[in-house]
Amino acid sequence: MLKVLVVWVINALALLTVAYVMPGIAVASFATALVAALVLGLVNAVIRPVLVLLTLPVTIVTLGLFIFVINGLLFWFVGSYLQGFVVGGFWAGVFGAIVYSLISWALSSLVFEEKKI
Repeated sequence: MLKVLVVWVINALALLTVAYVMPGIAVASFATALVAALVLGLVNAVIRPVLVLLTLPVTIVTLGLFIFVINGLLFWFVGSYLQGFVVGGFWAGVFGAIVYSLISWALSSLVFEEKKI
């Protein structure tokens, strides 16, 4: 349970970092970032697999690049749904989702470092 809370805070910090780095994305406060990280996690867990399954032919034809479009659309959707979390458009959503994923991955790998023998 503690690991889930730490991942949630890491994703909120990653979202704040994306808002700081990218001009088309804005987050009003840390509380808004926490809510947005929670909603992004839920959307990615529930809606994203359905969209990936429905768009599988397009994803295969584009050699997997359509996944970036799906991620950007979902990021943009959450930005248009939540007050205080603003995504400036489709391309801001695509690039914001990419940067968000990279920052979240980097922070998670720093916090949850696996010990290899």
